[in-house]
Amino acid sequence: MSSPLVHQVEQVCRERGLRWTPLRADVLDLIAASTRPLKAYDLLERIRESKAINAPPTAYRALDFLVEHGFIHKLESINAYVACRWPEDIHTGTFLVCDRCETASEVTDTDTEDLLRDRARQFGFRLHARTRTLEIHGLCRQCTEAGS
Repeated sequence: MSSPLVHQVEQVCRERGLRWTPLRADVLDLIAASTRPLKAYDLLERIRESKAINAPPTAYRALDFLVEHGFIHKLESINAYVACRWPEDIHTGTFLVCDRCETASEVTDTDTEDLLRDRARQFGFRLHARTRTLEIHGLCRQCTEAGS
């Protein structure tokens, strides 16, 4: 059964004229169902378990497509993927990443996004349209309270 996010992304793909495949839907569904960012290795294991597919290159192509079009974000610092909360909008994915438990929360802050865009312009730096991700590291509430 597909998540509401999968249906939303399928609709966005139709509107943008993008090819939507069952594997892309499965990969997105697995990432959306995860309670924390999903590492590629773990994702491949879940794909094998759910579909008996043993084709890592195909799964990586699905990940690349989903990242390229802003449907998921790759958190480079922990080498993991997380579903985008706003897949229909082009935006900078800003994440608060916990250094202890590796949870990640996507936050929206147009002031920060505007500031980053303005600063980039000042430096003559051209931002990529869909693949911007800002990661801010610290400790989440639960890990902070557990360490107090």
